[in-house]
Amino acid sequence: MFTIEKILLPVDFQDVSKPLIHQAAVLARHFHSEIVMLHVLTPLSFAAGMLEGSYVPSSITDLQAELLRQAQKNLNQFLAVELSGLVVKRLLLEGEPARTIVQSADQEKAGLIIMPTHGYRAFRRFLLGSVTAKVLHDSQCPVWTGAHLEQPPTRAFAVRNIVCAIDLNEHSRKTIQWAAHFAAAFQAGLTLIHITPGVEPYAAGGYVVEPAWNETLLNCATADIAELQKEIGTSAKVAVESGEVAEHLDQAAQRAAADVLIIGRPTSGRLRATGYAIIRESHVPVLSV
Repeated sequence: MFTIEKILLPVDFQDVSKPLIHQAAVLARHFHSEIVMLHVLTPLSFAAGMLEGSYVPSSITDLQAELLRQAQKNLNQFLAVELSGLVVKRLLLEGEPARTIVQSADQEKAGLIIMPTHGYRAFRRFLLGSVTAKVLHDSQCPVWTGAHLEQPPTRAFAVRNIVCAIDLNEHSRKTIQWAAHFAAAFQAGLTLIHITPGVEPYAAGGYVVEPAWNETLLNCATADIAELQKEIGTSAKVAVESGEVAEHLDQAAQRAAADVLIIGRPTSGRLRATGYAIIRESHVPVLSV
């Protein structure tokens, strides 16, 4: 039976995505997961030395001890209402954030990391936080990243429809299997999508799209997906399109009223090269497996 026993939730007290926290709570309640809430203190935190009240430390050691005390106090109270009724383990660690998050996920045997992308405002939509990028690169477990929306979601989050993007390489089998299990756990609809590169040969006057070549690529990809599904034993809906990956995936997810977009993290292929762009462009959460 597919389940997620632990969800690692790194938090920054100053930059909280309420929709992302709500998504974590929904997943934890569905899978009866323990949430491991992690806050990482960095050397910069100590250098800044921002303290509450009128306390004046007598030494660097006292300053560090007081900052740790205040951080633990904040962590103990943080998101108490939003995560009410859930099993929450609160973890305060020191170190480099991305490395500490990845190590904590491994030590806690987390089945999922839920990360912000620091793109909650319009002018930040095209940014991907360096910590999130490193975690996506280094983590061995799936990573859930929040949607980039200029306005709050118009409906409550639930997993009803899933779009899964595949690259038709050696990683695609694992991606489809994970997506199928995840969809089955929620009794959600599942659509597989593959984006082929557009074929634009050069001719007099510039580049022109060659319809016959594109049609051949689309037909071959459709056949390959059918064969892959037969081998795996899945029967998801299939969509094959041609063009720019991030843009087409975002549009496909919106057309399918998807609640989450699942992508693989292969060692090669177009999805790896455009993975960050997919996350930046997406109007729904992205789950990288």
